[in-house]
Amino acid sequence: METLKAILSEHFTWGLLLGLLIAGFIWKSGFHAKRTLVRENKRIADEHRDLTSHLNTQLKINASGNQTLQSELDELKKQNETLRINLAALQQKPGQAELRQLQINETAVRLMREQAPGFAPAWEKAIRQAETDLAAADSGLKKLVRRVLPGLGNSSSTASAPLLVTDDKTDG
Repeated sequence: METLKAILSEHFTWGLLLGLLIAGFIWKSGFHAKRTLVRENKRIADEHRDLTSHLNTQLKINASGNQTLQSELDELKKQNETLRINLAALQQKPGQAELRQLQINETAVRLMREQAPGFAPAWEKAIRQAETDLAAADSGLKKLVRRVLPGLGNSSSTASAPLLVTDDKTDG
């Protein structure tokens, strides 16, 4: 025990014990920090893996949605082009101008039957009036009525003309 007292009475021994005590605390702190760092790294790696998985899933969903939208857009473009071509073909359909001129002439003849004296000026007046009536009938409600019921789509002055013609025929 005396040797222990002699060893403990030395300053070197106290310095050594104090140094070992400090080294022990530092080692324990480093060990604890290393364990905490390993846990934190594992948590970050798991979080990174989850976020990467989530991002991949989100990108796949967005890509499939974009692909669906793109295919719908392409389909609508094709339909639009088809409709444009069909409309152009229908507008170029033969007989449309002749049908319009026939309607104008028919309306003019009805007006001429009503306004018989002075045939030439009356004929020109009737043609101008028929063209005006048909132009008015090409827009709005008259156009719809003319398309649905072609005989009723004429102007009111021409609608009364068949009655006068019918009266003339029954009198004669």
